[in-house]
Amino acid sequence: MPRPDDNDATTGPPTLPLHRLGFDPPGPPRPVALPDGTRAWHVTRYADVRKVLTDPRFGRARLRTSDAAPLTGQAGLVASTDLMFNQDGEDHLRLRRTLRGAFTPRAVARWRPWIASIVEQRLDALAGGGSPADLVAGFTLPLPVEVISRLMGLGAAARERLGHWSRYAFSDGSHADEDMAPALAEFAGFGAALLAERRETPGEDLTSMLVRAADSEGDIPESQLVHLVCGLMVGGHDSTMTMLGNALLYLLGERRDCWSRIGADEEGAGTVADRLLHLIPLGDDRGTARHAAVDTEVGGIVIPEGSVVLADCGAANRDPDVFSARRPDDLFRPLEAPTLAFGAGPHYCLGAWLARLELRLSLHRLAARFPGLRLVRPADEIEWRRNSTSRSPRRIPVTW
Repeated sequence: MPRPDDNDATTGPPTLPLHRLGFDPPGPPRPVALPDGTRAWHVTRYADVRKVLTDPRFGRARLRTSDAAPLTGQAGLVASTDLMFNQDGEDHLRLRRTLRGAFTPRAVARWRPWIASIVEQRLDALAGGGSPADLVAGFTLPLPVEVISRLMGLGAAARERLGHWSRYAFSDGSHADEDMAPALAEFAGFGAALLAERRETPGEDLTSMLVRAADSEGDIPESQLVHLVCGLMVGGHDSTMTMLGNALLYLLGERRDCWSRIGADEEGAGTVADRLLHLIPLGDDRGTARHAAVDTEVGGIVIPEGSVVLADCGAANRDPDVFSARRPDDLFRPLEAPTLAFGAGPHYCLGAWLARLELRLSLHRLAARFPGLRLVRPADEIEWRRNSTSRSPRRIPVTW
């Protein structure tokens, strides 16, 4: 099972936990400068962000063309033009259709028993290892790796490499080219071999379903299929690991008052999971980028054709016109409107329902099994996983 690599992060001054990030009050779209000096429009109000994410005049594909403003802070798989997230229109829909029905609420509900069994196995292993323990190595990392491995039919060798591939797939651009190139080539080679194997010997796993759907759909370049299967592998575990680690750091460090209720009430744990997904971002970036195809009015402001637009879901999720500011710390209060944590529109996160289920079951069963779980050191002393587009604790030392 993959373990955190001491070489995947740099040490440095204390980093603010993601649940403590501050956001300016939402307002009309305004011009800003990206770190490299590129001009962009920052959109922060809930209604405005939803418009940018759902309006087809704002797309992803042209962000990667030579005549568009470049994006900084991304490299590897997330920067590839073959990735489904970086495509629009029919190209995007053709790939999206290959996964039609795969991650629906009904499909995910059918997976619940075996996902719950994996949660229990990880809890047994955690208890068997004794206290103190590292929640990242013992729970938040291996759990989603095992879930996505079972879904996609991955063997032990691939499970061992997922952590390594993820570091380069979601690179923030700080990795050296001589390290990036061979890691990404190895990952793409594995993805291509997995697709070929499932064409030859199909099974009941998600990869086999993808191959059958893609062959039926037709006209999908193999490079796009390779990127799709690779994206599912790393995205299916990295995001869940990140969300779970950040949620546990917050709950154990600052919201121990909720712990016993989370363990006693699975429905309540689901509400807590939804609110934490809503309030704690995956990383430090302040906008999901889009490109304006034509002059488009957003929130009373005309955003010019060709502009880079940053749709700030974190700020929008705190819009006081939509979400009550009276009790932002009431984790058991249902959300007043759909969260933008998973985006919106055609690029809405495919794995949203799976992530919700994993987080809900994990928080509930961890709190029920370890009611006395607590941090060994303050949250402010936690080391962070860096060099990635997401951020989470490298280790969470706990005892019980």
